[in-house]
This record gives sequence, structure tokens and C-alpha cells, in this order.
Amino acid sequence: MKNRQLIRRQRLSFLVVAGVFAVTGCGADTSTPSDSISESSSVATAGVLRHERLELATLEDKIRGGWAGQMIGVSYGAPTEFRYLSRVIPEDELPEWTPDRVSNSINQDDLYVEMTFFAVLDEKGWEATTDDFGAAFRDSKYSLWHANYAARRALRRGVPATESGTPAVNPHANDIDFQIEADFVGLLAPGMPKTAVDLAERVGRVMNGGDGILGGVFVGGLYSAAFFEDDPRKIVEAGLLLLPADSLYARIIADTLLWSAENPDDWLVTWQLIEDHYGGRDVCPQGAGVPFNIDAHLNGSYIALGLLYGGGEFEKTLIISTRAGQDSDCNPASAVGVLGVVLGFERIPEKYKSGIDDIADEKFAFTNYSFEDIVKRNLARAIDAAVRNGGSMIDGSINVPIQAPVRAEVTLFDDYGRVKERIKPNDARVKLTGNWEMNSITPSRNFEWIFADAEEAGAEAEVEFTGTGVILTAAHRPDAGTVEVWLDGESQGVWDTYSEEDPANRWSTKLDEAVWHQFGLTDGAHTLRVQVLGQPYTRTDVTSGGTIFSMMDIVVFHQEPAR
Repeated sequence: MKNRQLIRRQRLSFLVVAGVFAVTGCGADTSTPSDSISESSSVATAGVLRHERLELATLEDKIRGGWAGQMIGVSYGAPTEFRYLSRVIPEDELPEWTPDRVSNSINQDDLYVEMTFFAVLDEKGWEATTDDFGAAFRDSKYSLWHANYAARRALRRGVPATESGTPAVNPHANDIDFQIEADFVGLLAPGMPKTAVDLAERVGRVMNGGDGILGGVFVGGLYSAAFFEDDPRKIVEAGLLLLPADSLYARIIADTLLWSAENPDDWLVTWQLIEDHYGGRDVCPQGAGVPFNIDAHLNGSYIALGLLYGGGEFEKTLIISTRAGQDSDCNPASAVGVLGVVLGFERIPEKYKSGIDDIADEKFAFTNYSFEDIVKRNLARAIDAAVRNGGSMIDGSINVPIQAPVRAEVTLFDDYGRVKERIKPNDARVKLTGNWEMNSITPSRNFEWIFADAEEAGAEAEVEFTGTGVILTAAHRPDAGTVEVWLDGESQGVWDTYSEEDPANRWSTKLDEAVWHQFGLTDGAHTLRVQVLGQPYTRTDVTSGGTIFSMMDIVVFHQEPAR
């Protein structure tokens, strides 16, 4: 075993823009195959490496290609999103592309949520703060899910924007949300990774923490590098340089690079290695312990997979990043968005871009931007970023200061353990007292949805579990009320499951969403008790439409013994 590990450690090192970034892997039967990631001291020093001249027409074409790539990728993969969980999409089940399908992008959250944050920077400039981004997000009107949803609820309940993405507040901290909204970060910072990291850290903290922020850092870094690099492998390596070396996100990208080099002709082998080593790490209340995986790092590896095996070909990159599954519209959106920057709009195949002209002046949902608007404003802000960082305008071109990479500084969230079990409300261990009604929804997409519903004051549910962490989940509804949660005899406070979404909206109920969670418990037996208060959720600006509590799974975590 040691000899095999030593051989693998010696097989690959990656030469990147500012130094040597060595990536090593262990034997395939270990839980964390990349056990060391090193860097040269020069990489850690921020500064301008050189200046590169870029014609303004070329810069605009690349920005146009980046936005067009997102629109094409998300529209292409939309019919498959989260329908292929922990499995590759068969080639004959891929959706057929027609030019009009790109219109799907107008109503995609990948784009309109991203443009919410773009608009804040566009209005307030490069000094916009996390609080500025949080305020715009808090006041948004569209439906949200996962980390975005949890963060906006927290903001509306008075949690500061600097804390709404932290694991203590938001159990979705490592989810993909910022990653799918961070494309604009790199599009605003061509060749300026330090600028991209700084912006990503300010925006990403609103809805994410740990790997969730790093997902946005990585994607922003890919776009930033793509303006001056056309080799997909070097672009992925440049994104890797922005990640803390001890992060799970850095390890999975390092391994994806390693495995793709070892298996250059078969992306399915690399996909399987990713699944084997990282597929069971999701802490999302809905995805923990089931095939559904919305973690940023796993889906980020699928972006890298598409770029590495796509070989710079638009269609091939699109297909591989989609076939990898899970969030199979967001991942190709970022993969071919990055490639759209490399190619520029003019070199994107006509087959995929021909429908954009028909919608180029149509506003994206919930925004004041059309495709033409966002390209224009992005160009102006990118020029502004270059000049602010020491660049200059010269005869129809921009002299861009190419920055050395700097690693993001985030608090990592990777000590929550592993999922031990999901206790359903109809489990014999769950003791219900008072007036409860058991309901269910026909299983779909590998989910089994069972509810214990109560709305009268005094109804209680109690369960004993053994572990080091727990998430209490419920259906968040427009007619939901409040409950008090107790752990080991101590009150954890009053919580609500009001979704704050329009009851007429098909997405107004959120299933298996967190009510309350806690990690870092003493390893041993614990008792969780929930008491229905029979009261609606109220604050100065809103009152929920009822008092119901629809309890769902209790997700239990434990710390596995070290291997």
C-alpha cells in the first residue's frame, strides 16, 4: 500500500501561473485521497505579475460569450436537473437542443439571482459591502431554495448578512447556491483573480459558508483566468490556486485534475472516482444520507470534469458537464460559460447561440437587465476594475493588470461528521402526543416524503437518538406556525416553519427544510422534543396564514472512527 501511494504521489505536479502547486493523491480505498497540497511561497504574495493588452472589442466578445454560455448551458440541462442522482445520464436520454430552448434562461434563478448581486455592484460600485448585497437579497421577491432560501429567511428575521450563510445559522452552508450565482464575479475581473476573490468573499457570505463560498471563488477564478488562457486544464488549475489548500473543495478539484491525467481518454472513470470518494458528503437537510447531492464541491468537480474532458470543444464540454448529473443545468451553465469566455461569442457554435438574438432585448425575470444590457454594464464595470487596479486605456484597448492568485480566507465547515440515519416521523421511536395526523407524498426522485402534521397547542413529538449532530426538518409552508424545540431537557428557543412565499406559487412549500440544527454534540444519547405552540408566525411586516407544523425527518450525524 505504501509503495502504491508513493508512486501516485510522484506522478503529477501542476505548473501554474505564479509557482508550483503540487497535488498528491493516496490509494483509492481511502476516504480522502488527496492528503497534501503544497504551494510555492511566491503564490501567496498578492501583486501584479504583468500587464496584458486586450482590444475592447475582444473583451466585449468574451464577456458576451460568458453570458451566452450560461444561458445555453442552463437551458440545455434544465430538463435533467436533479433527475439523475449519483448516476450518469445515459447519452440517449439527453434533451434534444433546438435554438428556441435558450429562452428558458430568462426565467432561471441561476441568472436572475446572479443579476441581483450584479445590480448592487453596478449601483454602489466596487466598495459595495456584504450588508449591501444582503439588503438587496432580503428584499427580493422570487422563489428560492436551499442556502439561498435559508439565508433570506434569516435576513428577514434580523440576522446580519455577515452571518446569514454561517453553519450556525444556515445548515446549507456548503450547498451550491453561491457557486451557481458567481459567474459574474470572474466576468467582472478579467485576469484579476485577487479582485475576484475579494468580491466573492463579500457576496458569498450572504448565503453560504465554507465550501459554499469557495464554490463561488472557484467559478469566479475560472472565468477570470479564461480571458487570457485557452487551455482548459490551466484554467482549472488557476481556479484551484484560489482555494485554501486544506479545504475539501481544493482536495476534490486536485483529485479531479489528478484522475483526469491518469485517465485522459475516459471521463466516466474519473466520474466514478469522484463519486466513490466524495459522493456521500452532503450535509444539506434534504440531501444528507440520500443520493441527492447539492454540495458545492461535488458539483464544482463536474464543472471541472466538463472542462478537462471537453478539450475546448463547446458541445463536448456541455454534454459531459450535463451527463455528470445532480445539478445538471447549473453545472453546464458554468462550464460552457467559462468556455464562452475562452471562445468569445463569435466562436460559439451557431447551433447553440442562434436563438439568443430573438431574446437579446428581453429582460431576465425579476431584473432590469436584458442580455444586451448585462453585456454592456459588465463591460463598463470590467474596464473600471482594470483601471482601479493599475490598468489603463490605450487606443481602443485596455492594458489589464494580471494579478497573482491569492487564496480565499474562509472558515471551513467540514467537522459535522457523517449521516448516521434519517428518522421518519412514522418511526416507532418517535413518540407523538396530542392531535397529530400522518400524511405522505408519493415518492419521487429517490425521496420518500412523510409528514406528521399538528396545529393545536400542546401537541408534542419526542425522539431519542445517538450521535454528534442533528437537523430537525419540516415542510415550510405559507400556513405554518411556531414550535418550541428542546434538547436534553433544555429549551433551544422558539422556531417557525413559515415559508414566506406566495401560496399561489407552486414552490411555496419547501420539503425537508431545516427547523433547527446543532452540530458538535457530545457523542452519546440525546433526546429531542418539539412542542407545537398553536400560534402563527408574526413580525411587524407579516403574519403567517396558520399554525400548522408538518414535521418530517430527523437527520442524525455521527463522527466515524479515524481510518
